[in-house]
Amino acid sequence: MMKNPLGELVGEPLFDIRHATVYRETQCVLKDVSLSIPIGCSTVLLGPNGSGKSTFIKLLTRELYPVVKEKTSIRLLGQETWNVWDLRRQLGMVSADLHDDYSGATPGMEVVLSGFFSSIALYDHLAISLYQRARSYEVMERLGVASLKDQPYAHMSTGEQRRMLLARALVHEPRTLILDEPTTGLDVSACFQYLEILRQFMRDGGTVILVTHHLHEIPPEINRVVLLKDGRIQDDGPKREVLNEHSLSALFGAPVELLHRHGWFQVVPAKTV
Repeated sequence: MMKNPLGELVGEPLFDIRHATVYRETQCVLKDVSLSIPIGCSTVLLGPNGSGKSTFIKLLTRELYPVVKEKTSIRLLGQETWNVWDLRRQLGMVSADLHDDYSGATPGMEVVLSGFFSSIALYDHLAISLYQRARSYEVMERLGVASLKDQPYAHMSTGEQRRMLLARALVHEPRTLILDEPTTGLDVSACFQYLEILRQFMRDGGTVILVTHHLHEIPPEINRVVLLKDGRIQDDGPKREVLNEHSLSALFGAPVELLHRHGWFQVVPAKTV
């Protein structure tokens, strides 16, 4: 066991990134980033658009790699080297990119089943077991989308699509979910339903890594906050210490007033004279 930045006893590192610099084409997006998050420490990576959040996600899922330097290393679940498909079966992932990747004609059941294979479609060579179909239906039922198992993806609402993708992420029973702005495009009711599912996942012992620029997406169960701006970590620590009007005004480049109620946070424009 080890202690996280909150002083809590937690498990071994989920990931440990040391001195990672990442380019996308000719642009340096992450600049000498070092961050370690243990299993059991649900964390939000918060930053404005263009801060490097999506690049950070792609670093974890092995879609992007850092510049090779002597002090640079990335260990995921204790390993530096992974078969990317094996890694993706260890982590449940929902992102805006994934949301847009599915063909509109794909039935709901196939969206969820594809989670067993870390794929975007079910190909002819894949053998689908009775267990996999039963497990997929079970998860869809738990998330309230079982009635959409035969519905084409394009005929679902945004909220239904997001829950279907969450079912895809949960179908192989990962202990960690990585979520990239999961409630974007959802109305208030769908947003609340989605966040309640995430809260229950954490209450049941799962770890959530949430990447967002929306404070209202941060459930009370997440206690650690990492602020990312211009490809660098601006602050890292307990939520009540890191989320303050000074740090958030600097992060977003605008004066804000911070609201806090029942464990939830939100910002509004600061009063001007």
